[in-house]
Amino acid sequence: MIKQPGKLTRLFASIAMGFAMSAGAFAQEVVKIGYSGPLSGGAALYGKNVLSGMEMAVNEINAKGFEVGGKKYKLEIVSLDDQYNPSQTGINVQRLIQQHKTPAVLVPHSGGIFAVQAFNEKSNVLLLAYTSLPQVTARGNKLTIRIPPEFTGYVDPFVKTTMAKYGKNAAIANADHDYAKAWTAAFKPAWEAAGGKIVAENPMSYNKATDFYSGVSRVLQAKPDVLFIGGASEPTALVAKQARELGFKGGFIIIDQAKMDEMAKVIGGYGPLEGSIGVLPLVEDTRTDAKGFVDRYRKLNPGRDPSSEVSLNYTAVHATANAMKLANSVTDPVAIRAQMDKAFNTLPAEYNPNDIDGVNEVGGSLANTYVGTIEGGKVKALNLRSLSANK
Repeated sequence: MIKQPGKLTRLFASIAMGFAMSAGAFAQEVVKIGYSGPLSGGAALYGKNVLSGMEMAVNEINAKGFEVGGKKYKLEIVSLDDQYNPSQTGINVQRLIQQHKTPAVLVPHSGGIFAVQAFNEKSNVLLLAYTSLPQVTARGNKLTIRIPPEFTGYVDPFVKTTMAKYGKNAAIANADHDYAKAWTAAFKPAWEAAGGKIVAENPMSYNKATDFYSGVSRVLQAKPDVLFIGGASEPTALVAKQARELGFKGGFIIIDQAKMDEMAKVIGGYGPLEGSIGVLPLVEDTRTDAKGFVDRYRKLNPGRDPSSEVSLNYTAVHATANAMKLANSVTDPVAIRAQMDKAFNTLPAEYNPNDIDGVNEVGGSLANTYVGTIEGGKVKALNLRSLSANK
């Protein structure tokens, strides 16, 4: 009679241990990809778009079943808000590595990317960098993949197209964060080399303000033909709107961070953006896979349209999962990085609406990018390679 409780105790202990071991095994089946970006503040829409694309990809991957090296896993995104602050990005990514054991993290702004590049190789984590800044991959970081093609391919076509239509006097009224500064550093000499003149320059803190009248008014006093603007979509839209309200009738060159379709929703359509050139809105892309992606996204997110931040980061997560399969590892960032070019190249077209061709030797993505101009209140699509060749 005394021994029986002991047997039951041992039985219950054995069952409890079995549950604990089973729970531990299930916990090991989860693969986490980290994200640090702006989820609050002036760039919140931008950061949420990036995260939305990542989560859409993860849901699709998990629904189909994610198997690496004969073992089944579940993918999960762990997201942290950095409010576009590079110092906070670094803290967030350290937390993602140490607490969540993420083999890869995605950061969607250059300041944060540079902060992470200070330690990601030593910490052995793959950095998925959502920025078109060429310096990100030029630094030789062996564990960085730059998701969009570098922005420098936009500069000359944007300059020549806009100057030919509107004139040679340009004013700079873009944002003042690191990425916008890099665009300015490329734009100014290109504009001047094409025979133009920079008549005013007044970068503004797009992420900290909504009233840009005084800043815009300052540059309009120089009577520019073209305004060079851009940052996150919402504040960029307000800059364009307030420029029109102050009487500006020229063209806009819009850096690729801002998306014209999102701007149009803020300012009541494409009309105020007449004469703009920028990234082609994904919803205006007539290619089959782009249209299919837009339809799927709209079904999942009623009332919302996907931007290229959504689609490019969606593709990046699909490619990372594919690279894990090719590398037969979910924990080795070096092996995963080595397979990223093949991973992009072998992705089914439905997962690659922006038609990424692969990555080059330094980790920069390659694509035949499309851009858009606003003419007569409508978007006109232009192939960037063709536009460059014709100018």
